[in-house]
This record gives sequence, structure tokens and C-alpha cells, in this order.
Amino acid sequence: MPRRALVSVHDKSGLSELARGLADLGVELVSTGSTAAAIRDAGAAVTEVSEITGFPEVMDGRVKTLHPAVHAAILADRSKPEHVAALDEHGFAPIDLVVVNLYPFRATVADPDVTVERAIEMIDIGGPTMVRAAAKNHAHVAVVVDPRDYERLLAHLRDGGMSAQSREELARKAFLHTAFYDADVANWLHRDHDFAPGHVATYRKAQDLRYGENPHQAAAYYTDRDRPWGLGSARQLHGRQLSYNNLLDTDAAWGMATDFAEPCVVIVKHTNPAGIAVATTLAQAYPKALAGDSVSAFGGIVAVNRELDEATAELVAEVFTEVVVAPGFADGALEALRGKTNLRILEIAAGAPPARQRVTRMVSGGLLVQEADVAAEDPSSWAVPTRAQPDDETLAELTFAWTACKHVKSNAIVLSRDRAVVGVGAGQMSRVDSVRIAVEKSGGRHQGAVLASDAFFPFRDGPDEALDAGVVALISPGGSVRDDEVVAACDERGVPMIFTGRRHFRH
Repeated sequence: MPRRALVSVHDKSGLSELARGLADLGVELVSTGSTAAAIRDAGAAVTEVSEITGFPEVMDGRVKTLHPAVHAAILADRSKPEHVAALDEHGFAPIDLVVVNLYPFRATVADPDVTVERAIEMIDIGGPTMVRAAAKNHAHVAVVVDPRDYERLLAHLRDGGMSAQSREELARKAFLHTAFYDADVANWLHRDHDFAPGHVATYRKAQDLRYGENPHQAAAYYTDRDRPWGLGSARQLHGRQLSYNNLLDTDAAWGMATDFAEPCVVIVKHTNPAGIAVATTLAQAYPKALAGDSVSAFGGIVAVNRELDEATAELVAEVFTEVVVAPGFADGALEALRGKTNLRILEIAAGAPPARQRVTRMVSGGLLVQEADVAAEDPSSWAVPTRAQPDDETLAELTFAWTACKHVKSNAIVLSRDRAVVGVGAGQMSRVDSVRIAVEKSGGRHQGAVLASDAFFPFRDGPDEALDAGVVALISPGGSVRDDEVVAACDERGVPMIFTGRRHFRH
């Protein structure tokens, strides 16, 4: 049972109940400033830190707990007689419990109008120092950094005290707390650096997964802490636990659906689109997306970029689907889907992406970091090198195909017609093979379709295959040393081609 507790918190949640609970157990409370005032208001006795240090708070509170009377009392190893003797020699009474949470630095700098001076003042020094000291000495001292642990703390103390296992658990949480805090400060200080000298990313575990990509691989899912967005902000409304592959495919599907302004339905398998379509309504778009590859759609992920209505939900329910994700669900839509016991239903209703999105990829002994491929397209900058010019309808179709192609594994070819993907060639080592596969997967719908390629055609064989199949327009970045041959292939058939000047590799 602790005899003395140091309590200094910025977040006063649950403080009154904690203070009264500790006082009822006979624990002496030591505190600072506004925390001490709140403890008194709760009706508990409290000793100001300045009374045990013999030194007042100075420099607007920057220095108040940084004193041997505090840190020796926390850090003393009670199993060492020389440490106990040193406490007695200097008149320091041991501190057995430290309850501290830190200045809200992360929340402060999230304000776009925050001044540098205000941000600097929110860098806590004394708090992390006490937390780290107590966590280091967890063999003898308990440390609590989360108000949600107060009730459990009091329950342990009422049962006779904290076990060594409980103190170690709290210490792990405390060091993670200060690590997150230091990461926030370091990242903010590098806010004007595109790529800082060190890469510090902090995530919280959302759940353990049954297994990873394959059953023999252990796995867990972590989300961006405190700033949920995208898949990390999803709420599961129905169905079994999400798997590792479910999460990967759902994120891919959500990214595709939200890349279109019109009502859009996406069906994904293995992070590639089996179908993408836009229309006036989701109920009109879903059959078009399903027709993109109805065989591959079995067991796929369905994502929409509008509230899912009942009519569309009923259509989705007719096909075996692993996950449905939407920004919301209309009355009747959930009921239509919940009849499928194994169907996972996710809602992503909140959370804008960060201003600067980064994509990371592990490599052996390192990490690759790049900007996310989310920059807006500027069709006014596109060039038409062919003699034939696309009319407005063809340009709109090419724009749709180009947007879809960006989300397909390279080498990527997409065929589309009537704002729906009708054929996909994904992940091939040869671009011409991707063209052949896209044509084959189209099931005869390539006649009158347009083609998008995520990178330039190195030879004219790819366009020749497409044009022989009946493709009526093409779009690619251009940039090959053989662009003239590719353009000539289109000119020979009187077909327009657009060069966007931007590549969309996806590995």
C-alpha cells in the first residue's frame, strides 16, 4: 500500500474521485498548482510540492518538480539500504505512487493558428521526467498516466496494494506514453521538413488479428492514434472479426471509391478492382461494377462513396461479399445486409486525411517513405499528340479510366465503357500482356471501350493489340523514346490518344 502519492495532472478527469479514494486509504497527497487546488476542492488534504522541496515554483511554472526531494523520493531503490539511508540523511520521504498526465501538446499544435511560443510552452518537462523516473523504479513505485486507470488503481489498493505485475504493466504504458509525447514534439519541430533526418511514427494497437496474410503468420492491426481517418476511423457495425487481408482490401476499395466525385461502387479482390462504376445513383452503379468481373466479385469487398441506400444494399446482399464499407447507411440498408451472418459491415463517417499523406514500405533493414499518390489531376495540362481529338464524351470516359487505372497494380491496363470498368490487366511484367489480359477479361465488351495505361507504352505492340480489339481511345503518361511509334499506331486507325505527363505506378 503506498503511503505517499505525487499527483500532478493537466487532464483533471476523475481527479476528485481519485483524490478522495486515496485520502480514504490514508495516502498522503502531494501536488502542484491547479491540481492541488482541485484536490482541495474535492475535500482531500494535500501538500504542495514547494513544501517538500523548500523551493517555490519559478519561471512561470517551468520549474516546480525538478528537485532532488521529488526525484530521489521516486527513484530510491527500497531494496538497497544505502538508498534508504540517503533518503533518511537528506530528510526525503519516499513517494510510492506517481499520477501524472502531460500538457496537451498534440492537441495544441493541431490548431492551425497556434503560435510557436504557445506550442513551446506546451512541451512538458517536469511531467515526463517524473513519469520516466517512476516507471524506471516500478519495482517499488506505481505510475499512472491515464485517467481511465484510476478506478482499477483504487480497486487494487483497496484489495491490499499493487502487484509487481500490475506495476510493470503500468510502467510499460507510461514509457509508451512518454515515447508518443516525444515523437509528437520531434515531428512538430520537423514540420517544415518534407523528410526529416529521423522517421518517427506512432500508432496504437486496435486489435490482434487471427493471423496475417497467411495462417502461419501472426499479425495485429494498429491505427493512427488520436487522429482517426480513413480505415483507421471505421466502425464495424456487423459481422465477424476483420482479417489482415480484409483490412488491406477494404483500404484499397475505400481509396478507389473516394477518388470519384460521382456516386461510385467499387468491388475489390486482392487490392485490385474487379469492378468500378459511377452513375447517377449507387443502385445504377452497382450492376455495372458487378459486370466488370462478376466471377472475381465473389468474395470481394464492396465500397461506396455515398450513404448506402436500401435498394443498393439488397443488390449487394445477392452476391457473397466479405466486406461492405460506406460513409453511412440509410434506413433499411443495414437490415438488408445483416441477414448475411459472415458479412462485415464498416462505416467510415469521419476523419479527413492529413494535409501531407505519407506512404511507408518496409524493405530489408530499412523503410521507404514517399508522398501518397493523391495529387489532383489537371486535364488542362494534358496533351493530345494524335491527329484525332477526343470529343467531350470520350474525354470524360478517358478521365474515368485514368482515375481507375491509378489504383491497379503495375503494369496496369484498364478498359472502360459507359463509366464502368470492363476489363483489367494487373500486375504483369509486360505491358502488352496486361493489354491482352484486359481484353480477355472484358468478355467481348472491349469493342468501343477506351484504354488507360498507368505508364508509357515502351513499344507500339500494346496499342496495336488494343486497337485490333476495337478500343476507340487511349490515355497514358507518355514519355517513351518510342512515343512517335505509339502515336503513329493511333494515327493509322484515326484514334485519339492523350498524354497526361504523370505516371501512376503501383507496386
